[in-house]
Amino acid sequence: MKVRPKDTIAAGHRHTVGLRLDGRVTAVGDNTYGQCDISEWSNMVAVAAGNVHMAANTGNAHTVGLRSDGTVAAVGWNKHEQCEVSGWSDIVAVAAGWRFTVGVRSDGTVVAAGRNNEGQCEISSWRDMVAVAAGDWHTIGLRLDGTVAAAGNNRYGQSKVNDWRGIVAASAGYLHSVGLQSDGTVVATGLNKYEQCEVSGWHGIIAIAAGSNHTIGLKSDGTVVAAGWNAYGQCEVTTWSDIVAVAAGCAYTVGLQSDGTVIAVGDNDYGQCDVSNWSDIMLPEL
Repeated sequence: MKVRPKDTIAAGHRHTVGLRLDGRVTAVGDNTYGQCDISEWSNMVAVAAGNVHMAANTGNAHTVGLRSDGTVAAVGWNKHEQCEVSGWSDIVAVAAGWRFTVGVRSDGTVVAAGRNNEGQCEISSWRDMVAVAAGDWHTIGLRLDGTVAAAGNNRYGQSKVNDWRGIVAASAGYLHSVGLQSDGTVVATGLNKYEQCEVSGWHGIIAIAAGSNHTIGLKSDGTVVAAGWNAYGQCEVTTWSDIVAVAAGCAYTVGLQSDGTVIAVGDNDYGQCDVSNWSDIMLPEL
């Protein structure tokens, strides 16, 4: 089974992960729970980093890696067994949320491990999935036909995605969800306190990323747009160019350039934005 590289950079709460050209993984930032102890990983084709809203200080620290053979590795905080993925196989996509991990199998079914207090892991009935996104308390699943499913907390309407159509990518933040439509426009639902859902005017978008309270969009010309909370400058991306992938952490944003180098803006209290020396990150297959 061949898994196409897609998620080659990942931004968590306080740590950033990058997939190298040789299939190894690099990480910077907070390593309190060993979430950056990935130097021995190899043959990886995708990475994911657990995220969390700014107010929480625990349970936000795990990293997930998808191997080329469809198996999965995970390190970091494991109180809710969110890292218990060693038995997974035939996986083609992974996502890491707050205290839980989700994987898509090649047959379109989905598996999950970790915290399930809001029902975010109750996804065993899902079928025909091609991608998943994990927020703090909810999970989003993208079907082959471009429709979307959701499980978990819906207090702010972050799981109201049943009427979305023509979706080609989805992302989940703290309390909001974002969908990229096939025509390059973007939809969003959920908490909009910081205007993180104000994306209706975006166009020409080819990739999206939802942080805790901000949303990032990558345009087809390699430039980037942002909406939402900007207290740490995480939305200061208007000068970026030649970008091929984006990731949104709790209060920071990461961009992968076409030459394999990486840039970042926003909260850097734990060194999660110290990626300027990365130079061999794998480019995604969009």
